[in-house]
Amino acid sequence: MAELTEGGTTAHHAYPCEQCGASVEFAAGTGTLTCPYCGHAQQVTAVGEVREHDFASLAATPRAAAPATHEYQCGTCGALTTSGHLSQKCGFCGSPMVAEVEALGLVEPEAVLPFGVDRPSMQSALQKWVRSRWFAPSALKKVVSAEQAHGVYLPHWTFDAQTRSAYTGQRGEHYWVTETYTTTDSEGRSQTQTRQVQKTRWYPASGTVARAFDDVLVAGTGRVMPEHLAKLSPWPLEQAAQYQPDYLAGYETLRYDVEPEAGLDVAKQKMAPVIENDCERDIGGDVQRVHHVDTGYSEITYKLLLLPVWIATYLYGGKPFQVLVNARTAEVVGERPWSVWKIASAVLVGLLLVAAVVWLVATSQDGGATATVYSGLALLGDPAARESVGPYMDPGV
Repeated sequence: MAELTEGGTTAHHAYPCEQCGASVEFAAGTGTLTCPYCGHAQQVTAVGEVREHDFASLAATPRAAAPATHEYQCGTCGALTTSGHLSQKCGFCGSPMVAEVEALGLVEPEAVLPFGVDRPSMQSALQKWVRSRWFAPSALKKVVSAEQAHGVYLPHWTFDAQTRSAYTGQRGEHYWVTETYTTTDSEGRSQTQTRQVQKTRWYPASGTVARAFDDVLVAGTGRVMPEHLAKLSPWPLEQAAQYQPDYLAGYETLRYDVEPEAGLDVAKQKMAPVIENDCERDIGGDVQRVHHVDTGYSEITYKLLLLPVWIATYLYGGKPFQVLVNARTAEVVGERPWSVWKIASAVLVGLLLVAAVVWLVATSQDGGATATVYSGLALLGDPAARESVGPYMDPGV
């Protein structure tokens, strides 16, 4: 069972093992708090259903600015740690510490998608990703090492809303006309020909469309590149559990730095192209133009959700590169450098092979030329020859 520690300036949860007294951590994919020393497992029990919260009530409630950092006092070794995370390990003894969110003046998480991909599975996914990076420097292999990756829960907002949108635009309907034109043949004679040309008649259009949006996902932190987070989707949000501090034990958890009001603005931006597509379908015809859309939002609800990610960072050429692994689906996204030396070597090998084939063709006579061409092409396709090219040979070449 977790213990609430009052030491330091912020109350937080500690996790002593019931059997040996060491610290337990949440074990990915098991639903248990497990002791890494004696192996004792403590089941994390579900506490209720995930709920949506009324956004109007949140917006009407004054919220004091939360401090940028808070202080943990480890319940195991007594060390003090100043941190901006909701959870982390003690920097001295490694014991898990999870802050009591309510005491920080922050919106409390409603749901968490627990870690489902453990460290070995994460490393396997990274190895597969690294092997598929053609022309990457050898330093990329370092990202697979266990020390380079750590598990992090990233805050996200989800929004539900009922929308009703009035639009104005135009409906285009195609029709065909016969067009006459003149051409000149090879002997300089003029010829009159006809062709069918597509044209479009435009008619004014207006109307109203409605749509219900569910779980529009918005990142609650700017500390991870948005384009990388977007590529980690889709997330199995239906598997999220109601928030419990136990799920965070042993992992880092970032606090949100995107306020819910700003998150709703981003969610509306994500809704806009979907609504415009609805307007185009409602206009009908062959082609459509949407000039103006006026959308009203009602029954807006929200929740703060924590999503699990493995983050690996490595240095190459003095620049940091980041790789993310979805800790539920094992999807890998990230940055990769390019090895100029490997690319140059591949180009050189390719040019030498082409030059060899051209030379053989040029020095062959008559019937032998065709055989030589096939021989050169066979060289490119021969496994032994390709093996000499090694990692420089792009399978798409």
